[in-house]
Amino acid sequence: MKKFWLKKAIGMAVCSAIAIVALGFVIMTLWNQILVPVLSVKAISYTQALGIFILSKLLFGGFRGKGCGRGSSCGIGGRGIEMKEKWMNMSPEERENFKQNWRNRCST
Repeated sequence: MKKFWLKKAIGMAVCSAIAIVALGFVIMTLWNQILVPVLSVKAISYTQALGIFILSKLLFGGFRGKGCGRGSSCGIGGRGIEMKEKWMNMSPEERENFKQNWRNRCST
């Protein structure tokens, strides 16, 4: 059992390292290919691209921990939990009415 978790940890570390390297190159390439000609800014290096990525995550996205993905309640004010409680307290007719309202809102 310990071997399984060790292999899993090593695999996750390798995948994370590959993802970080790839992200740095993608950010650097996009910056240098788009912003340099369009806005006449200076080209950046790989380490600067990683720095921009970390800065943007801190300013705009944050580094959320496990469980803060799609459909979770980690967002502003725990809206997911509030909505789930509201949904659970609705009658079947209210739920159907709610669904219909959202369908009407989202249809084009």
